[in-house]
Amino acid sequence: MTATLADPVSEVVHAAEQLLTRRTGAPVRLADPVDLGGSGRSVVLRVRVAANPFSLPRTLVLKQVPPSRGAGHVDFHGSATDEETAFLREAVSYQFATALAKDHRPGAELLAYDFETRLLVLSDLGDATPLATLLRSGDSETVGNTLMALAQALGRMHAATVGREEDFAALLRRADVSDVADMVSEQAIDAVRGVPELLAADFGLAVPDSVRERAERAAKLFTGGRHRAFSPSDLCPDNIVVGDDGVQFLDYEWGGFRDATLDIAFALTSFPLCVCAVPMTVERVREMADAWRAEVVGMWPHLAYDEVLAERLLDAQLACVWLSTHLFLPEDHARIASVREHELSVPRIEALRSRWMLLADFAADTGHDDVAGHARAVLEQLEAREAA
Repeated sequence: MTATLADPVSEVVHAAEQLLTRRTGAPVRLADPVDLGGSGRSVVLRVRVAANPFSLPRTLVLKQVPPSRGAGHVDFHGSATDEETAFLREAVSYQFATALAKDHRPGAELLAYDFETRLLVLSDLGDATPLATLLRSGDSETVGNTLMALAQALGRMHAATVGREEDFAALLRRADVSDVADMVSEQAIDAVRGVPELLAADFGLAVPDSVRERAERAAKLFTGGRHRAFSPSDLCPDNIVVGDDGVQFLDYEWGGFRDATLDIAFALTSFPLCVCAVPMTVERVREMADAWRAEVVGMWPHLAYDEVLAERLLDAQLACVWLSTHLFLPEDHARIASVREHELSVPRIEALRSRWMLLADFAADTGHDDVAGHARAVLEQLEAREAA
């Protein structure tokens, strides 16, 4: 007869003890669980290793998405739920990232995992400061240094993973999943299809043909592109921390390979999947782009040319701003409820307005008058709605 554990925290700790005991071959006891707060149904805990027969770290982070079907069994073949898909991607992404050299690892180390119980055991990044907290500091130097560090960290991650997409695909195949839907990419493609109609219906605006063509080209960055590297994909200030080891990325639920210019564009456009406003200016955009380029130019030498970099960044920024518009503008409560809120959150129309304003300024600064005119037309309508 199996004892019933009292609560989800106890269940996660017990499952982790069993997993680590199997892995080390000796009993492992964990104590003092602290709830770090998970998203959705996930449970995320920091625990102390009370009995450590081997060289386990003093503290660990446990993350579990409790199985939702029969006796803890997870079937990843065809009928996976979104939660199962997200767990699979995260497990594979952590496997991939952990195989990198320590200096190139973008986040925590994966110490153990179990597909059956949907449990990850990770190294503890310690008392790192959330990115959002630093960006809210109000100190211009702190904000500027933090944004530069973020751009450099993204570049280091990209440079370390260029050309390793097949390694990631092999890990997916080993997990018996060869094709997993990427929700971020699906949303971006839906945005390209839907934003012109949305702008016409809400504001009576027509998207110029040249801008529509650029947006269609930009959407392909989510599934293709010539600058492919590993990305957590769901970049958000909630998922980025700054500590002794610099900028670290958390939550790889939609991790995978995509065009790296999207990652830097996510940062430059206040993270399109979040209702937030990052203190950004065209000058900061240029500085962050240069910091990112310095890390990746050895892999992609053509980005040394300013006009090439500006063209690629404008494509990616347009895709990001359209993605935010697709998510934030409609009066769709289910869609709005799915958007993240955190320390930098602002009303959704204000968030949209700041993104369109920055897009207009960047496009004008780089000589792309069609995109700048399109952005200003949308911006005028958003300002009128905000004032109403």
